[in-house]
Amino acid sequence: MASTYTTNIRLTKQADGENPNSWGAILNEGVISLIDDAIAGYTTVSLGSAATVTLTENQGSGDQSRSAIIEFKGTVGGAHDAIHVLIPNNSKTYIIKNSVSYNDATDAVILKVAGNTGVTIGGASTALFVTNGTTVLPVAQTTFTNITASGNLAVLGTTSLSGAVNIVGNAAVGGTLTVAGAVSLASTLNVAGATSVGGAATFSSTVTVSGKGKFMTGAFAPVVTLADAASVVPDLNTSNVFAVTLAGNRTLAAPTNTSTNIGATGHIFIVQDATGGRTLSYNTAYQFPDGTVPVLTSTSGAVDVLFYAVRTTAKVDSIVIKNFTR
Repeated sequence: MASTYTTNIRLTKQADGENPNSWGAILNEGVISLIDDAIAGYTTVSLGSAATVTLTENQGSGDQSRSAIIEFKGTVGGAHDAIHVLIPNNSKTYIIKNSVSYNDATDAVILKVAGNTGVTIGGASTALFVTNGTTVLPVAQTTFTNITASGNLAVLGTTSLSGAVNIVGNAAVGGTLTVAGAVSLASTLNVAGATSVGGAATFSSTVTVSGKGKFMTGAFAPVVTLADAASVVPDLNTSNVFAVTLAGNRTLAAPTNTSTNIGATGHIFIVQDATGGRTLSYNTAYQFPDGTVPVLTSTSGAVDVLFYAVRTTAKVDSIVIKNFTR
């Protein structure tokens, strides 16, 4: 009686009496070694010359598609703009490390089951994929319509939302964050990858983006009006854009929360009231070119703009551009 094989990773199922004179050979090579490949095997597959690459699948012996981890190498975009990598039509997980080189942004590596759409693998990425034998899905990417969290939110992988985000507590995203709608957070946001927000973004506390951040599709935050007082105090945790209308001679105090906003840039609209002639002195935290403290435009209703960059907790490099039309 001949051996049979398991459905998903093709292990040998030894038949009765099949192995009388070579004890353990079928068990060791057709089962145990192949399980080792399925759990921890690492296989390298070269891509480039063929538009379609089919991973090998053997019954009861070593092959490419059984391995737990597959690294793609080679070049995409020479002979073909897209290379399709075909996997068996059985349920399985794959850890894919993509080390291929791309000629341009139109090139792609697509992992799929033959006859189905598949999924594009990100360049220079390592990610977990799962298939039910028909559809291939990236486990690291999470797609939502809306998120509302009454407490804290933690997302391990890439997150894409077609709606809005409203989080009362802290939020942390392990990959990239893409939001089509508005974002409102009562506390901090930490994003390991790039960030893109299509709507208005309002944060009551700090935002930390390790990758590239883009908040320019909508308003990053409303212009925060600073209270007119003898000492005008910007809070960098509330915004990076401020406005104040001077009703007397004032001092611009050192901004608060510089320690959590090192490297932040922004500006302050400084407006003369209807009387005009108001002066503004500056805390020593503000560092002006050549140490020259600027003198404001004195005309009634005049608008000057102070641009700043937070260099250290106690140094805010600044320059004033004068006399904008109100």
